Amino acid sequence: MSPALPSLPGKRWPFRVRAPGKAILFGEHAVVRGRTALVLAVDRGTEIDFRPLPPGSRSTWNGAPFDAELNPYLREAMRRHPDWSARPVALTVRSELPRASGLGTSAAFTVALVAGFTLPDRQELPRAEVAEESYRIERAAQGVGSPVDTSASTAGGLLAIGTEPGEEELWTLPAVDTSPPFHARRVHSPPWSWAAAFSGIAKATGPKVRAVGEVFATPEGAEILERIGRLSREGEGALDREDKDAVGALMAENHQLLRSLGVSHPRLEALLEVARPFVHGAKVTGAGGGGSVLALVREGQHEALRKAWARAGGVPFLLSVAPQGLQVMTLGSALRDHADHVPGL
Repeated sequence: MSPALPSLPGKRWPFRVRAPGKAILFGEHAVVRGRTALVLAVDRGTEIDFRPLPPGSRSTWNGAPFDAELNPYLREAMRRHPDWSARPVALTVRSELPRASGLGTSAAFTVALVAGFTLPDRQELPRAEVAEESYRIERAAQGVGSPVDTSASTAGGLLAIGTEPGEEELWTLPAVDTSPPFHARRVHSPPWSWAAAFSGIAKATGPKVRAVGEVFATPEGAEILERIGRLSREGEGALDREDKDAVGALMAENHQLLRSLGVSHPRLEALLEVARPFVHGAKVTGAGGGGSVLALVREGQHEALRKAWARAGGVPFLLSVAPQGLQVMTLGSALRDHADHVPGL
């Protein structure tokens, strides 16, 4: 087992918490059924500023009165931690990614929220604890799911997450409800350029995961499940070899399997079609039925891909892997180099 990631030091408000979004490279939906998924933490995410208010004040959210019912993840967090509601705080929330885009905005928000409310009470906060509590909140809010998004947002980098134990694990998350324990470990992350395009169609994770689960229960679906699990294993090998063409081919195959499960959409297919000349491979990322596509970009083709996606009605994002994951920063600091954070590994 590799050493656990260093804990975050305790800190008093005010401060800023930043958590990255994510893009699933291989294994979405199959991970809910125990197979391994490979996931990138990306260099766009969510920031929450925490500023204390005088005792007796009502908490605020982006300047408006605080209402946990307006956000399912906030509502579940406050249900699990009633003491958080009793602390007057001004929350300022900013996201660099669209909501319901399949790029981990809810996970990044939840991870930042857990860290921000927990750190003032602790001398140190283990990242594994943030990952577990964030997973519990997100699963309760959605009713289904895996810890893929919240673990990636907490740890950063490129991770393998599944129910099979492995070497050099970052952490093991205990069983939740009917879900088995999950294991998270690092995967080799080549210095490649990635890109995503949001279709403009917001998606809800829970209903799509449940619908795909019904397909996996059929004989044909069970075969697709095994094939997706195999792709994650082969993808990890291709990443180790830094073989872009192999990774791209596996992405394309993974997409076809996801398409057969009914998680694509005509808008997603249009974005994938116009991307073909500029990428090694591309696929839907996340729950599907809307949301986004992810691509491994060919050298020098970033601007051409961005324009092609924009003409096709997508919202393009050029991405790189965020190695640091969750960070805590001092508000008012002139330079991010002065942030309190754990260096990426």
